[in-house]
Amino acid sequence: MGWGDWLPARATPETQTRAKLLNDPYYRLQSMAEIQLAATLGISIDANLAGVDDWLRLPGLSIHQARSLVGLTQSGVQFHCLDDIAAALGLPVQRLKPLEPVLRFCYYDPTSPIAISTLNVNTASVEALTRVPGVDLFLARAIAQHRQRSGAYRNLADLQQRLALPPALTAELMHYLKFS
Repeated sequence: MGWGDWLPARATPETQTRAKLLNDPYYRLQSMAEIQLAATLGISIDANLAGVDDWLRLPGLSIHQARSLVGLTQSGVQFHCLDDIAAALGLPVQRLKPLEPVLRFCYYDPTSPIAISTLNVNTASVEALTRVPGVDLFLARAIAQHRQRSGAYRNLADLQQRLALPPALTAELMHYLKFS
């Protein structure tokens, strides 16, 4: 038995990449080989639920493009295939074809009882706010009054701070409110 027989084997580049993909949800894919490896590991991005960070994992997409795609999905646009994303970005579909192995196109019926619809807290009426789970008439009025007095809410943390909302209620509201 030689000296090298009892030493641990060095990690190969593929093993290192595999570990990064499995342990870092924000790891940016760098190449087609990494996209293929991610796909074999079951890593995918749902085009209709992806956030900016998800889109930025894909090579060749800019922050502007990621924000544009997220803005479209948040406004209710659903992507059904790679052609839809290409059209939304004004790109030829062939340019996005290499990303296809990690993209999923799931469909969400906005009228389904399990679908969560978001409400813009900065434009919603008191009546609309009361339809959000966890928001009673008292809280809906407080949201509207603070918005009128102090201006639009910047984000969920701003809403929580201005209204002194408890963490449990804030956690419940975060899936139903948007701040645009």
